Amino acid sequence: MEVVVAEHAGFCFGVTKAVDTVYEQISNKKQNIYTFGPIIHNEIVVSDLESKGVKVIEDVDGLKGVTEGTVIIRSHGVTKEVHARLEKTGLEIIDATCPFVKRIHRIVEEESLKGKSIIVVGSKSHPEVEGIVSYANGHVYVVESPEMAEKFSADKNADYTVVSQTTFNKNKFQETIEILHNYGYNINIVNTICNATDERQTEAEEIASRADVMIVIGGSHSSNSRKLYEICAARCDRTYFIQTLDDLKLEIPDGARLVGITAGASTPKNIIEEVQKHVRTNF
Repeated sequence: MEVVVAEHAGFCFGVTKAVDTVYEQISNKKQNIYTFGPIIHNEIVVSDLESKGVKVIEDVDGLKGVTEGTVIIRSHGVTKEVHARLEKTGLEIIDATCPFVKRIHRIVEEESLKGKSIIVVGSKSHPEVEGIVSYANGHVYVVESPEMAEKFSADKNADYTVVSQTTFNKNKFQETIEILHNYGYNINIVNTICNATDERQTEAEEIASRADVMIVIGGSHSSNSRKLYEICAARCDRTYFIQTLDDLKLEIPDGARLVGITAGASTPKNIIEEVQKHVRTNF
């Protein structure tokens, strides 16, 4: 039986940058290290950092009484208001926001200053989208799905710039913008799904279409991992979503020829290797 591991599974550039930033601060023996929100959406990584003394705060009030220390902004970024409040604390602020997310902040800010309304395609409650929305200076809308696009109602005389959450499902993004266009909205589309997401989704879909069994590894709160699961499940009926090897309750049907493995952008390499080794050894 063949086991195929996606070439682009695991940490992406932005995640690597953010995680390395925190470990560098630890190695420099910095005291009072905080991350604003989990640095990435992976419980294993966050737990390891906490065991090394890194504290996670969920709002600026969590820094009350703190006079010395370093605050590292998570890879998903924060709102414009939160960023300004963090700067006023007087603590050392290190911005580990993914560069692709920062680019969307700039696009939204610049386009809205030109008088354009903004449509963000993504999950409204996701911290990345909350941050993106905060950089709009005028009308801003969040469209979470093609189904929501069907119900979207706004001024058709306005000009809109459409951006996407970096980890959004590329096929659903395309569906969404086609619906908005067909409904007569004057939209300027900026595809801000990052290359790493595009590569992972394309590769996962291709492997899943050939696989008898597909395994997707990612954090339970990881948006990009969930999107990979959706894509794979649509192509392969036996698709498993796990965080670690301990979660894997694998059933491989008789005659299975190929097991595919992929992982979200917040999944450490060692977890992928453990799952791959287990499958190769036991099946």
